[in-house]
Amino acid sequence: MTHALIDRLMTELGYPEISLENHDAFIQQPGLNVLFFPGDPDTVKDATDVAVVLPELVAAFENRLNPGIVADTFGAGMKLKRQYGFTHYPSLVFVRDGEYVGTITRIQDWGDYLAKISAMFTAPVRRAPGFSVPVVAG
Repeated sequence: MTHALIDRLMTELGYPEISLENHDAFIQQPGLNVLFFPGDPDTVKDATDVAVVLPELVAAFENRLNPGIVADTFGAGMKLKRQYGFTHYPSLVFVRDGEYVGTITRIQDWGDYLAKISAMFTAPVRRAPGFSVPVVAG
């Protein structure tokens, strides 16, 4: 389920919709790639706010961000959500040259976005939090 403001990102602005089939190719693009996980806009109050802010962020960083939209919240989106290990929607997941860098969840103040995203360009890559099961020795 999507919303007109989320659909606009794909139809008018040309941001690709990310699925399991094209995810790996998308994150392998050079530069800083951002996956927008809006969640279900009927239940996630900030989803449309971030949908409005994302193009402004792309412009503020002079198109150095490569945005993609994970619109399928319950199918591919759920699998990718587990892979990246974030717990709240909406989320912006940052991947640089195929490697996880970090996640920003929920709506933020403009200055916070600018500072956090600026840091993502040079932050060391790391393992995505992902879903893990604790190992118990018995």
